[in-house]
Amino acid sequence: MLLAVLSGFILCALAPWLTRSLGDRAGWLLAILPAGLFAYFLGWIPEVIETGAVTLQYPWIPGLDINLSFLVDGLSLLFALLISGIGTFIIIYAGGYLHGDPYLPRFYAIMFAFTAAMLGVVLSDNLLTLFVFWELTSITSYLLIGYHHEDKEARWCALQGLFVTVAGGLALLAGLLMLAVAAGGEYTLSGILASDGLQEYPFYTAMVLAILAGTFTKSAQVPFHFWLPNAMAAPTPVSAFLHSATMVKAGVYLMARLNPALGGTELWFYMLGIFGAVTMFTGSFMALRSTGIKAMLAYSTIMALGTLTMLIGIGTEAAIVAAMAFLLAHALYKAALFMLAGVLDHETGTKDITRMGGLRRAMPITFVTACVAALSLAGLPPLFGFIAKELMFEATLHGGALTTFTTVLALLSAIMIMAVAAIFALRPFIGARTETPKSPHEGPLSMLIGPVVLAALSLVFGVAAFIPEAALLQAAVTAVHGRPVDFHLYLWHGVNVPLLLSAIAIVIGLLAFRFWDAVLAGFRRMPFIDRLGPERGYERLMDGLVWLAEWQTRVLQNGYMSNYIITLVLTTVALTGWTLFVHTGTAIPLGDINVRIYEWFTVGLILAGALFATITGSRLTAVAALGMAGFGVALVFVEFSAPDLGTTQIMVETLTVILLVLVLYRLPAFVNFSSPGTRLRDALIAASFGGLMTLLILVVHDINVAEPISDQLVQWSYPEGHGRNIVNVILVDFRALDTLGEIFVVGLAAIGVYAMIQLRAEDRRQ
Repeated sequence: MLLAVLSGFILCALAPWLTRSLGDRAGWLLAILPAGLFAYFLGWIPEVIETGAVTLQYPWIPGLDINLSFLVDGLSLLFALLISGIGTFIIIYAGGYLHGDPYLPRFYAIMFAFTAAMLGVVLSDNLLTLFVFWELTSITSYLLIGYHHEDKEARWCALQGLFVTVAGGLALLAGLLMLAVAAGGEYTLSGILASDGLQEYPFYTAMVLAILAGTFTKSAQVPFHFWLPNAMAAPTPVSAFLHSATMVKAGVYLMARLNPALGGTELWFYMLGIFGAVTMFTGSFMALRSTGIKAMLAYSTIMALGTLTMLIGIGTEAAIVAAMAFLLAHALYKAALFMLAGVLDHETGTKDITRMGGLRRAMPITFVTACVAALSLAGLPPLFGFIAKELMFEATLHGGALTTFTTVLALLSAIMIMAVAAIFALRPFIGARTETPKSPHEGPLSMLIGPVVLAALSLVFGVAAFIPEAALLQAAVTAVHGRPVDFHLYLWHGVNVPLLLSAIAIVIGLLAFRFWDAVLAGFRRMPFIDRLGPERGYERLMDGLVWLAEWQTRVLQNGYMSNYIITLVLTTVALTGWTLFVHTGTAIPLGDINVRIYEWFTVGLILAGALFATITGSRLTAVAALGMAGFGVALVFVEFSAPDLGTTQIMVETLTVILLVLVLYRLPAFVNFSSPGTRLRDALIAASFGGLMTLLILVVHDINVAEPISDQLVQWSYPEGHGRNIVNVILVDFRALDTLGEIFVVGLAAIGVYAMIQLRAEDRRQ
């Protein structure tokens, strides 16, 4: 299993070399890996059906008790099969679609890394490794979306997707850490799913909201849906893979995975139910008002993601069955439709569906395949999409408090998606022949084998629904629901309410298709949809960030060292002082003050040096005064039985004074640029910082959070360090790297002094 998950990263390094050697034919050879992974995961089906779930562990960071652990059950296996199976056809398809592309080697490298990251997400059992793979999908998808990096729009779209998903990923990390705490420090998904009392966790609401922020951004739920259509800047093979089996399904996977542990509460029910239903409707509506063939499919993906989220939120047995069936149906028809969209674009030279027509004679295989896949999208018999849609209607009709809301939005969405499916299947192929930028013809085998097989599977699974049900859907539903569910999939359930709703959707949807031009004209009279959408909010947010960056650069990072020091000091005083006041109040534990006469002398020496350095008008005098303060600190070390530190301090101060004298000798005399008010301000800031440090030392002296380590060091000094001088043993043995650092500092200062002396001698010779 470890090799299966990481094999994509291995081939990632080899793919560019193989592609340069074999050219466009490399896709057929490279597809052997995902095909082999598909066969490997198929071999797990009997064991998963028999045992329910299998966990595997491989040590990764033993010192932190972090393992590369994998959970293989119905849900993870369903996703792994979709990723590897569809990935096989995508790799083959890319060789034909990107024929002659100079960046094809890089494409394959990133694609295999992306595939491996996605497999890691769905198979990981450890929360931390899951998050690592989760972020890898964001990074690799960013590289894939920005594949045409010389295109400014592609770079902008890639950055938008990265910003949105990574921001959600940060929230997800917080949620996963809270989830581990709520489970008593358990970091494995298998252990968390077996834990009790997660819903009684005091921060359950914050935990769920943080996790959903990550899943909603990843799976493009409203109001974060806008990044997904813009991801169409990626090449079509990326879009087909990203929309059908990877990336955007990661959020759906995690919601389904955590449903047994976090589901069943009102928060989970309403958040997923409402946002999912609204996303479902929004995706359908935006798909119907689009004319770009890839944009239509992208918005229909948003519809599917919203549907899956809504069904997981409803959480009934019927809803979970519908979610898993819909997940499989959507993966099959959406991958096929995107690859067919690429065929149309590749062979006609346009992505605008309104500029296509009469292509059925020139592209008969594409036409038939598009009709079959679009029928599944529309939910018409005998396709598997029809079974999934009927199950979805059945679930919404028993959706508890959200029954009316979800059923109405589901019906409206089905109507619009019916129209979209008809537009995709019929508009480019029927009617009079329309002139296109390129003379259309059938695509090559590499571009047709994938959509033909996937569309055929949609038909086979619809006619023989017992095949996916018995093979995997039973186990997947059990994993998501948390307990076994007895169900059977049929193409015909008799005349019932879901069938009536399907009939209504078909009739009205076909009418919308018939009058689509009028519908589009109506949409064009509603420009406020684009002007007031969440994408405009994102753009304003990014503009605000740029303005904030410019402001803080102008005010705080303006090149004046004094401003930097003032900002750092005031921030430290404010935050640390407030924390000190909250925890200690106004009481200042002075303790017993017992200062000897020579200690007063040392303190006076340090104060005099520091004060004289601030009021003198000579740089050399200021350096000498600071040296006097430094030597006073060395005396403090000596007085408190730390001669080693005192010696080090004397050496550093001596070298520093010499170095500063040699440097300042070349500088002009002081010029009084500061006004009296500025100097008073600086004095107050310095006094506040010094006073705060003094208070902290007094307070810390009376606080004992843990037993002092010095007692243990005394015990270790002779038997472990073989020395009776405890300070020497600490410096040389216990803190050897620290001592090495001090030697390095002294040596560096000495080199600086030597360089300055040599520079002075050379000037005299000249």
